[in-house]
Amino acid sequence: MSKSVARVARALTDAGLPNTIIEPGEARTAELAAEACGCALDQIVKSILFAGQTSGALYLFLTAGGNRICADKASALAGEDLGRADASQVRAVTGFAIGGVAPIGHLTAPATWADPRLLSFDTVFAAAGTPRHVFSIAPQVLISAAHATVADFTE
Repeated sequence: MSKSVARVARALTDAGLPNTIIEPGEARTAELAAEACGCALDQIVKSILFAGQTSGALYLFLTAGGNRICADKASALAGEDLGRADASQVRAVTGFAIGGVAPIGHLTAPATWADPRLLSFDTVFAAAGTPRHVFSIAPQVLISAAHATVADFTE
């Protein structure tokens, strides 16, 4: 088991949650993950990181697979203009490579917001540290475990 997957498994256990990590196949994109998991596109939790243009801090947005983030709404939540976080910064702060960023188990937890669309489902699937591993979880439980705030930040 990779260090990244092990860290997600530990985060689930530490939160008192069952380890539901599976390797369904290629899950690098929301579309591939939905196909691999046999679920609706919006049941896939995309973990999107942006960097503050002033502070350099990372901000995490957990959004439904079919939704796109509105830059203006996301920036308003963060309190500063946001730009793309580069791969090395994502790895240094979260411990995960882009394509496998989990919503929990980060080396340093960023401020996090969650898309209300996720609450439409009984179960959602999120990256578990690699582009091939995911875990299933009730969205409200995920939001709590990720210390996320539900907010409108999509287009």
